[in-house]
Amino acid sequence: MAAHSNGCVPERGAGGLAERYWADKIFALPPEQITPALAWLGVVTYTLQIYFDFSGYSDMAIGLGHLFGFKFLENFRYPYVARSITDFWRRWHISLSTWFRDYLYIPLGGNRGGQARTYANLMIVFLLCGLWHGASLTFVAWGAYHGLFLVLERVGLGAWLERRGAWLRHVYTMSVVMVGWVFFRADTFYEASRFLAAMVGIQDGSQPIDLGTTIVAANVLNPVGLFADARTWIAIAVGIVGSMPVLPGTGSAVSNAARGGHRDASRRKHARRARKARIAGRCAAQALE
Repeated sequence: MAAHSNGCVPERGAGGLAERYWADKIFALPPEQITPALAWLGVVTYTLQIYFDFSGYSDMAIGLGHLFGFKFLENFRYPYVARSITDFWRRWHISLSTWFRDYLYIPLGGNRGGQARTYANLMIVFLLCGLWHGASLTFVAWGAYHGLFLVLERVGLGAWLERRGAWLRHVYTMSVVMVGWVFFRADTFYEASRFLAAMVGIQDGSQPIDLGTTIVAANVLNPVGLFADARTWIAIAVGIVGSMPVLPGTGSAVSNAARGGHRDASRRKHARRARKARIAGRCAAQALE
C-alpha cells in the first residue's frame, strides 16, 4: 500500500501493538518508582509504538484509497533514519507538516522577513502544532521543544552537525526525538520531569514502597525483568528493523526476481509456440510435396 513498501505494508503496523503494551505499563507506574533501565525501556518502546501507530494508520488510509482509485502520498518516510531535526520533519507526518507550512508558516511570512522573523514563525508554527495534538501543556511543550531545535539548527547547530559523522548526527537526532516523546506521552510536567530524571540516572527508583508486611525499594519491586522478557527484546528488534528502510529493499528484490522469473517463463512460452509453429510449418510443407 505504501509508496516505499512496494505494495506491501508488513514492516509497519505489526510492531505497534506489542510496543504499546510495554510502554503503557511503564508510563503507568508512579514516577518515583521508575528506574533508569525502566525509563529507557519505556521510551524506546513508546518511540516504536507511536511510529507504527501513526504510519500504520496512514498506510491503511493509502491502501483503502487505492482500492477506490485514489492515490495518496506517502506520509511517513522513515523518520528514524533522519540525521537532524530538520530532516526528521521532512519525513515525519508529511501531510501535517506540509499543511502547517502552506497554511501557517508561509502566510506568516515564512523565511522572507529576516532571521528573527523566521525563527519566530517557526516557534509559532510548532507551538500550534503541539496544541493541535491535544489541549495540554505537555503537547505545547513538545511543540516548543521541536521548534527550539529547528531554530538552533538554523542558527548554527545544523552546520556544526554537517561536519560530524553520520552516526553522531543520527544519535543526536534520536536523542532529541526520544526526549520529546516523553513530553508527548506524559500526562503532566511532573511525570515528564521525573521520567527524564530517571533516564539520566538522577532518580534510581529506590523509593521505599510499603507492602503492609514489609518495605521494599521500588527498584527491587519493579526490575526490568518484570517488564521485559525474550518476547520484549524480539519485538523491539523487529520494530527497529521495521522502522528502517531494510524490508522495502528486500521486497523490491523479491518483486524484481518475481518479474524476472515471469519474463523468463514468458520467453519460454513464446519459444515453445515458435517451435510448434516451425514443426507445423514443416509438416505442412511435407504434405504439399
